[in-house]
Amino acid sequence: MAILWRTSVLGHRHAEIGAELEDWNGMGTAWYYDHTPERAQADYETVRTKAGLMDVSGLKKVHIVGPDAAHVIDRVTTRNVEKIMPGRSTYASILNDDGKFIDDCIIYRLSVNTWLVVHGTGSGMEQLSAVAASKNCTLIFDDDMHNISLQGPVAVDFLADRVPGIRDLAYFGIMQTKLFGCPVMISRTGYTGERGYEIFCQSKHAVQLWDQILAEGASVGIRPVQFSTLDLLRTESYLLFYPGDNSETYPFDDEPCGDTLWELGLEFTVSPGKTNFIGAENHYSAKGKERFKIYGVMLEGTVAADEGADLLQDGKKVGVVTFGMYSRLNRHSVGIARMPVACAVPGTPLTVRNGDGAEIACTAQEMPFYDQDKSIRTAKG
Repeated sequence: MAILWRTSVLGHRHAEIGAELEDWNGMGTAWYYDHTPERAQADYETVRTKAGLMDVSGLKKVHIVGPDAAHVIDRVTTRNVEKIMPGRSTYASILNDDGKFIDDCIIYRLSVNTWLVVHGTGSGMEQLSAVAASKNCTLIFDDDMHNISLQGPVAVDFLADRVPGIRDLAYFGIMQTKLFGCPVMISRTGYTGERGYEIFCQSKHAVQLWDQILAEGASVGIRPVQFSTLDLLRTESYLLFYPGDNSETYPFDDEPCGDTLWELGLEFTVSPGKTNFIGAENHYSAKGKERFKIYGVMLEGTVAADEGADLLQDGKKVGVVTFGMYSRLNRHSVGIARMPVACAVPGTPLTVRNGDGAEIACTAQEMPFYDQDKSIRTAKG
């Protein structure tokens, strides 16, 4: 049994809906309000057609403040942080000395020497702490700060009636404002492939914000969605989940765990020309030496690939589907897979073998499957 050492003040609200809180990142999280496929599809469709509200407070929030804060973040992450202006954020990777991926994060620049790094289940905090030792800055791990995510096409209309200027907030922009009289930071970020917003607040305001968003948003279709909905949304949108898509979950037969950005398709998170981050030399030397590729698969029919389903070529197992989903809205069955480099070519014929032995024909396909040009999540106005 996992030891839960972090607590969301929204836990009782999730329990009232029917959730049994499960561990994510050390925090009790509402993975499911119920386990039925009907609920999963309903929550997914809510985000794609209306808007879903989700408690993502299990993300780890680290404040880094002081003259050396930028240096610490620049050393730990793959982005050139000097290009990030106050009021902006960016997505970045964190590597170990071997140039292997160990975490991802969003870097928020709140003011000149004040930063917030929000990361997931990897060891980003440990990297930041090690580099910050003896530097002129302070690191604060902040579990009082909660964050709830409002994602979907009606999110901007709902917030526009309550937050002046929200329509002008650009993708990955942030604003300090108030909502229902509570001080909040709103970022135009999310993990769904939709136009969405993450609302950061003090724990003492989280329940009020949650309740009022749901009460006032019910008439336009806003409803709470379970955390597991993210797997359906991210699969369509090519948003990886550490360690679920990584070798920590699907280890190599003959070598230690650890994936390169080239293998994961995350090389875009390295700022052009940057060489001073941890693992940089080994990252660049790994180019062209991919042992596998993260790539998409599109299945025939309406059956989804199982999590961890075998991926076959000519009857031989060559890879694994890390997560699959079927969308009634978009009428496709798609998945994220780890496959040989030679297979990662659009149209390559493959087969998915589910846990019950059923085999489903599929082809390799580029991702994302939804909003390919990212025009939805980046829309203006």
